[in-house]
Amino acid sequence: MSHIAGFDFGTSNCAVGMIEQGQPQLLPLAADSRYLSSTVYAPQPEMIAAWVEQQLAQSGNVDAYRQARATSLAASRFALKEARLDGYGDQLAFGAEALKLYLEDPADCFYVRSPKSFLGANGLPQRQQIQFEDIATAMMSHIATQVRQSGRGEMRKVVIGRPVNFQGFDAETSNQQAIAILSNAAKFAGFEQVEFLYEPMAAGLSYQQQLTEEQLVLVVDIGGGTSDVSMLQMGPDYLNTREHSSLVHGFAGERIGGNDFDIALNYRGLMPALGLGKELAQGRSMPIKPFLNAASINVLPAQTEFYSLDTLVQLREYVRQPGLEMLNGLITLQRERLTYRLSADAEQAKIALSQQDSATVDLSYLWEGLNSNVSTDTFAEASERLLNRIAALADKVIADAGRQPDRIFITGGSANSPLITGFLRQRYQVPLVAGDNFGSVTSGLTLWAQRIFA
Repeated sequence: MSHIAGFDFGTSNCAVGMIEQGQPQLLPLAADSRYLSSTVYAPQPEMIAAWVEQQLAQSGNVDAYRQARATSLAASRFALKEARLDGYGDQLAFGAEALKLYLEDPADCFYVRSPKSFLGANGLPQRQQIQFEDIATAMMSHIATQVRQSGRGEMRKVVIGRPVNFQGFDAETSNQQAIAILSNAAKFAGFEQVEFLYEPMAAGLSYQQQLTEEQLVLVVDIGGGTSDVSMLQMGPDYLNTREHSSLVHGFAGERIGGNDFDIALNYRGLMPALGLGKELAQGRSMPIKPFLNAASINVLPAQTEFYSLDTLVQLREYVRQPGLEMLNGLITLQRERLTYRLSADAEQAKIALSQQDSATVDLSYLWEGLNSNVSTDTFAEASERLLNRIAALADKVIADAGRQPDRIFITGGSANSPLITGFLRQRYQVPLVAGDNFGSVTSGLTLWAQRIFA
C-alpha cells in the first residue's frame, strides 16, 4: 500500500491522488465526489484548536501540535466545552456539510470559504496566522482521515501544489508566509515528508502523459484564487528522462482566480439590485465602498469593514431617502452575515452563463420579491480587467521564453468558462487544449510525488 500522495490544497476544492495500477487516481474525499469544497464551519472560532487536538490525538500525531499551542490550548478546550454545553455542538464540518450548516444560521457561526486565499495576505497578524494554520491543519487532518477510511492507509510522503505567487503585492514575503503556514499544518497533520510543486507545472506533467512528440506548451492554470502561467518543454516520457528544471522556460503568477470572477460578477451584476449606482439626495453619488466590501469575500479588511457598526449606521441613514428602499436588502446582507451566500449565488450565475446567455438570481432572501438578471455581456464587462491581467502574465512568460508556444493547455475550474477560453484563443491564435479542469493539477502532483519519493 502506497503512502505517497499528491495533494491539491485548492482555493475552491481539495483533492488527493495516489498511483494505482501505474496511473494517478484521485481518491474519494466525500460521499459522492473526489473533491472536497474548500470550506470550513465551526460553531465558534475559539474551539478550533481543541477540536484539532482531539483529531490528532486519535491518529497519534498530537505531540508536535500540543507543544506549538501550549499557551493557548487550555482556553480553546474551555471554549469547546462551553460550546457543547450551550448547545452549539463540538464538531467542525467541511465541504458541502460546512455550507449547509452555515446557511442554517449565518449570523451565529464561524465559516471560511477558500482559506487558501488568505494564507499569503500581507500584514496578517501573528494571531490570524496561527488561526489559519489551525484551519489548514483541521482540513488536512480531515482529508487524511477520509483517505484512511477509503482503505489507502496513511499519507506520509506528500507533494502539495502551490501557486507561483499567493499574492501580487510583496510576493516573496507573502509566499514565505503561506508556505510556512502550509508546512506547519502538514507537519501537525502527520505528513512526514512534504515537498511543494508549482501548480501549473503539475498540470503540465499531467498533460505531458498524452504526448507522442515534443511540444512547447503554455500552461494556463486559472484556479479558484490564483492564475499561474508556465512555458514548458514537453514530450513523451520527459517526466522520467529529463531534468525537470530544464524543461521550464518561464513562469508567472498572480492572485487572480475564479473567486475574483465571482466577485466581479457579484459587484457588476448583483449589487445594482441592492442599490449600487443609485443617487443620494442633492444629486450625490451613492458610495461604492459598502458594495465592493460586501462582494470582496476574499479580503479580510473589506469584510470586517462591511460588517462594522459604522457601515450599518451609514446604510440606515441612506435607506431613509426616497427611492432607496432596495438598500434594505444590503442591510439584511450585513445584519444576517450573508456575503458568502451572495457570493455563492454569483458563482452559480457564472456557471449558468457558460451554457446560456442570461441567468436570473433569486435575492428574495434579502428583500421580498428581489431578483437580478445577469447576461453574458454583463459578465464580459465585469471580467475585462481580470482577463487583461491574465493576458499580461501570459505575455510576460512568452517574452521570457523568446518563442511562441505550439499549444496552450488550459486547466483549473475557470477553464470551463467559454468567455475565458474564447479570450485566450482569439488573443494568441494558438491551438488550445483542455484537460481535466479540476483533476489535472492533482494528477501531476501525484506523478511528481511518485517520481521523487518512490
